[in-house]
Amino acid sequence: MARRKIERNISYDDERKRYYVNLDFGIDPETGKQVKQTKTFPKLTQARSALRQHEADRDRGAVVLPKELTVAQWLDSWMKNIVRLSRAETTVYAYQNIIDKHIVPALGAVPLQKLTPNQLQKYYADKMGGGLTSNTVRKHHDLLNAALKVAVRQGLLLTNPAEKVETPKLNRPEIHYYSMEQLQTLFQLAEGTRLEVLIKLAGFLGLRREEILGLTWGNVDFDRKEIVISSVRTSAGKQVITKEPKAAASRRVLYMPEELEDVLRRERQKQLDYQAKLDDEYQNSGFVFTHEDGRPARPNYASDLFTKFIGDNHLPPLTLHGLRHSFASIANAKGIPMYDIGKALGHSSPSTTSKIYTHLLDPDHRDMLGKMWGTEKKEGAQDHG
Repeated sequence: MARRKIERNISYDDERKRYYVNLDFGIDPETGKQVKQTKTFPKLTQARSALRQHEADRDRGAVVLPKELTVAQWLDSWMKNIVRLSRAETTVYAYQNIIDKHIVPALGAVPLQKLTPNQLQKYYADKMGGGLTSNTVRKHHDLLNAALKVAVRQGLLLTNPAEKVETPKLNRPEIHYYSMEQLQTLFQLAEGTRLEVLIKLAGFLGLRREEILGLTWGNVDFDRKEIVISSVRTSAGKQVITKEPKAAASRRVLYMPEELEDVLRRERQKQLDYQAKLDDEYQNSGFVFTHEDGRPARPNYASDLFTKFIGDNHLPPLTLHGLRHSFASIANAKGIPMYDIGKALGHSSPSTTSKIYTHLLDPDHRDMLGKMWGTEKKEGAQDHG
C-alpha cells in the first residue's frame, strides 16, 4: 500500500507524493458516530499546521461538524420545520415564492457550509441587474439572513455569510395622496357607485385594504356609531385568507362619522335587497364589501376596480392605499398629533407613524428655514408669493 502513517493523524502517499491529514470533529449527536474528514497537502509543514489549527479550533468550539447539505436542502428544512409552524400563511407564500423562483435556481446547489459572502453579494448584484429593485432584493437578503442565522444556532455553520455582505439599499417609495379638495371630489364621484363604501371607508378612517375587505356587518355597530377592526382578508397567491390582524394595535374601535354611517346603511339595505331578489343564489358572506350576489371581493380585484375608477374619471393617479396616506396627510394638516394619527391608523407606536410619514408630515421647509434664520413673515406683512 502506497500510503503509510508517519505521525499522529498524518500519513504519506509515496505514489501521489501527498500528505494526508485525518481531522477529528468529534461525535455527531444525531447519529452517535465519530465524524472524521481527510485533507491532503503537498508539504509536511502544511499538514502539521492544518492539524494543529483544526485541533485548536475544535477545542475552543470553533468548528462545525461537516454536513453534506446544500443551500436548497437547508432552506427546505427551515421552511418546513420553522417558518411554516410560526409564520402567517401570507409570509410562508412570499418566502416560498422567493426561494423557488430565485434563490434555489441561483444558489440551491451550493453546499451550505461552503456558501460565501462573495456568492451572496454576486447574487444580489445579478438580481438587481436582472430588473429587480433593491427593495425587492433586500427581501431576499432578509430571508437568507434569517435562514442562515438559524443554521448558525443549530451548529451547521460557524458564521453567517449574510452578515458579511453589503446589503441592498432600501429606498423609501414615493407616497401619493390627495388633498382635502381632491378627496371631496373623489367622494362626490363615488356616490351611488359600487365603490362608494370602499372609497369612504379608506378615506374617512384610513383603513388598509385588507381591513376593509375583512370588515363584516357584525363589526359595524350603528347604535354606538362604532366600527371594530378585528379581522383582515388578504391574498397568498391564488388563496384568499381571512385572519386576525398581525399587530395588536391594528385591532381597534373607530368612530363612525355621520356621512360614513349613511353610506354603510345604504350598502346594508342594498345587500338585503339583492338577497331578497336572488334568494338561494345569494351568498350571505356577512362581509361589507361584496359582489352583488354576496360573494366577498378578492383583494386585488378591489384594487383594480379602484385604479380603473380613478382613470375613468381622469383624477390624479392614486392607489387604494393612497387613500390611507391621504387620511394621514389631512389629519396632520388639521393639527392632529402624530400619536393620535398613528392610533387611528392602527400603528404599534408613534415611531412607526413617523417612519412611514416622515416626509409627508414634516412641517413646511420654508417655515423651518424662516424660524432658523429669522426670515419668517412679520405679522400683517403682505404675501406676494
